[in-house]
Amino acid sequence: MIVPLLIKDILRFFVLALVQLFVLNDIHLGGLYNPYIYILFILLLPFETPGWLLLVLSFLSGLCIDYFSHQHGLHTAASVFLGFMRPFILRWIAPREGYENVVRPGIQDFGLPWFLRYALFCTLLHHAFLFYMEIFRLSDFFYTLARIIISTIFTVVLILLIEYMFYKKA
Repeated sequence: MIVPLLIKDILRFFVLALVQLFVLNDIHLGGLYNPYIYILFILLLPFETPGWLLLVLSFLSGLCIDYFSHQHGLHTAASVFLGFMRPFILRWIAPREGYENVVRPGIQDFGLPWFLRYALFCTLLHHAFLFYMEIFRLSDFFYTLARIIISTIFTVVLILLIEYMFYKKA
């Protein structure tokens, strides 16, 4: 049971990273649209993933994106921040019945409203951390805020499209 899930997660990471590096990193419409779908790997990790493993996987995914896109640790830092915040977000938006009978977060088990909230909060935190660390000044506060909002919307739409492409009815 664990091995097929692990292989599926590894395959998901490589596909998302390749799409990110070879397609989405070339989308810079006016500098406002920067979709980062590689974070879907972190979002879809199983609920029972230990905290230390979540942080290590977040670090490795961000490091991979940084290395191949010639960045200097921005994606690594933002991914680790997302990995750190994910358990708090999951506790905050937990359904009444909890996460007991479900292995991983997704549209198929929790529905669109729950997954949309989850993806939106996580993506917003990731993008805010990433973009503000990238400029590291307050003089472009509102321009960066616009980048965060537009890129978050664009990223969440792509994440929802990907989720629905692989959505399986129970």
